[in-house]
Amino acid sequence: MIDLSPVEINGHTFLSVSVALPKTNLLVVTNDKGYIMCGALDVALLNEKLKDRKVIAGRAVGVKTIEQLLDAPLESVTFEAEELGIHKGMIGKDALLKMI
Repeated sequence: MIDLSPVEINGHTFLSVSVALPKTNLLVVTNDKGYIMCGALDVALLNEKLKDRKVIAGRAVGVKTIEQLLDAPLESVTFEAEELGIHKGMIGKDALLKMI
């Protein structure tokens, strides 16, 4: 099952995407500038092999719901996210607000 839902953070609307897969969930919260995602995100791939795409993204591990993703500290972030002031350990929703 795929669920697409708006998520509001401090008056700003983001899109949450939850995909129920066998034995796991794929979780993303995004806007037109960047996104945060569950542990399925490969930040190293984005930073190394896809560096020219300048993806703004952060990864949180151990989350099972969109709410947990929003409240979790980011385990890693892309180089482009760092340039916006998003850093490892930042809470997901705070990182999203930096993407406005």
